[in-house]
Amino acid sequence: MKPPQNITPPLTRPTRNRIRINRGLETKLAQKFGGNSFSMGGLAGFPFGGVTSFGAFAHHIPNPGSALVVYGPHVGVDANGAVGKIDRRGLANSGACCGSAAAALANARAVLAEGGTPPAPLPADFIDAQQSWVAHALLENGAAGVVGAPNPDAQLPRALFSAQRKAMEKIITAAAPGNVPDGNLIAVVGGIQINTPDGVSDYFLPIVFELRTCDGALVKDLMVR
Repeated sequence: MKPPQNITPPLTRPTRNRIRINRGLETKLAQKFGGNSFSMGGLAGFPFGGVTSFGAFAHHIPNPGSALVVYGPHVGVDANGAVGKIDRRGLANSGACCGSAAAALANARAVLAEGGTPPAPLPADFIDAQQSWVAHALLENGAAGVVGAPNPDAQLPRALFSAQRKAMEKIITAAAPGNVPDGNLIAVVGGIQINTPDGVSDYFLPIVFELRTCDGALVKDLMVR
């Protein structure tokens, strides 16, 4: 798809990591489409900024213009080819990537071993509220299939993406009307970012590529399947 002539600089992006992870994709997209980005992201790539954040993002869209929304979880592949791990600068051994996703998987194993799924969490404090929701989202989106998969760490980001796709569709449906300028279009790209060791290109696996109206209605599915 040819980029619009006047696309808004902000875009949403996947989860933050404390080092270089995910910054390469963010930087390249920002350079291509205006120089800046607007983050809705939280742990494991979930759009915890929600409706309020999308509304704030939409107020940066030029009129006439367009918007690009990019979202999804990330997963690492270390120098030994282990999925779910990444080599971090200054550390002798690779570590979990995404750490939040790995914690959610550990929680799912424990919950499924007890034979139940807890209700949606209502944290008494905000200090780890996001992780509570990440863990519950996995339980509601194929946790059993992930735990029982031949390579759970490879299946994990797909399950999390399923949850994030539902969340993004709800956010866009609720927040686009009245916030995105009339007549403008929203390009929505969702997928999984694959982080690799230093010196090796990161990858992005696209799963969703849609064009939507200013009200969030689907115009066209642009994915080649």
